[in-house]
Amino acid sequence: MEIRSFVAPVIQDREALEEFADALNDRAPEIERDVARLKETPLDKEITASLFRAVHNIKGDSSLCKFDLGVAIAHPIETMMGRFREGEIPFSDLLAELVLLAVDRLELATDALLANKPLENLRLQILVQGLEEVALESAQQIEFACAELIEAVTGFPPVIPEISSRPPKGATPKFGQKNANSDLQFFRSLALQFEGRSPLFKGRTMRILRLAQETNKAGSNAVDPVQLEAAVYLHDVGMMLLPESIWLKVGKMSPEDKVALRNHPGFAAGLLLRMPGWESAAEMVAQHHEMHDGGGYPNQLQNADICPGAKILSIVDAFEAVMLKHIHRGKNRSVLRAIAEINACDNQFAPEWIAPFNAVIRKTIET
Repeated sequence: MEIRSFVAPVIQDREALEEFADALNDRAPEIERDVARLKETPLDKEITASLFRAVHNIKGDSSLCKFDLGVAIAHPIETMMGRFREGEIPFSDLLAELVLLAVDRLELATDALLANKPLENLRLQILVQGLEEVALESAQQIEFACAELIEAVTGFPPVIPEISSRPPKGATPKFGQKNANSDLQFFRSLALQFEGRSPLFKGRTMRILRLAQETNKAGSNAVDPVQLEAAVYLHDVGMMLLPESIWLKVGKMSPEDKVALRNHPGFAAGLLLRMPGWESAAEMVAQHHEMHDGGGYPNQLQNADICPGAKILSIVDAFEAVMLKHIHRGKNRSVLRAIAEINACDNQFAPEWIAPFNAVIRKTIET
């Protein structure tokens, strides 16, 4: 297959690719669940057969839809699963992580193609060539080969600790921010009320706060940390003014749901604007779903028009959203895959804040 097929695949039939995307959206969660189950009971032949079948079906769907990239990714995974089924190689945590990472990349590539977005950040050529090599690696070397490929594709080592959900140390309000501490306590209580709406949200507020504050520090404290803390607490509180059937929905949202969801930043920003001293936090909340490339909402702002605090919040909020997506699919949190996805989609985020965010993650790995 030509290298161009990896870097810039050509859509031969858009309708067929949309059908493939729908099928992949159904099959990817099946693969995640089977991988999680197989890690627990690696000798279970029924789960092994189910996982092999799911990967084979993705390969078949890709072939029918004339989507060569899908075939190129699925075929070596099918080879690995066949070797595991025959007892030639073990089903290790690293092999499992590589399989899931490859499926993630296939999903991201498919979505990007349908949205006419570039694929360079996905490192597809490295992934496909690496998968082909790992699929034929010896049992003695396959663990090392998996680890090398994961780091080559993601830029991070294959094992990353969980992000702490313990409350970080708060910043000292600046002079003139009257009643700032009591306001922050109130904002935090609202955030915890929102968090309590779903057991899947447990700890999210403090994880987002910790990442936002540490990313800000890594970027030389360009943003007032007190205003940033307030924005973290309230950025999603507007969700509670929408029907729970929308923001707690599992699976794809309807166009009507997406329109309704775009109102939530304005609700929380409006609350902050009515409280003296929180104008900067209100701006961060209002803009935290805007994107570097202008593809965000509610006003399709581009990089220069988005405030720095909103840029930080956009990255850490997206990271938490990817983590939640993995949980919805029935597997444990994968910090590595969430970080990898954020970096793969970094055209959506301010490049000047991706580097500080990555520095925070690397510091987490080292400590």
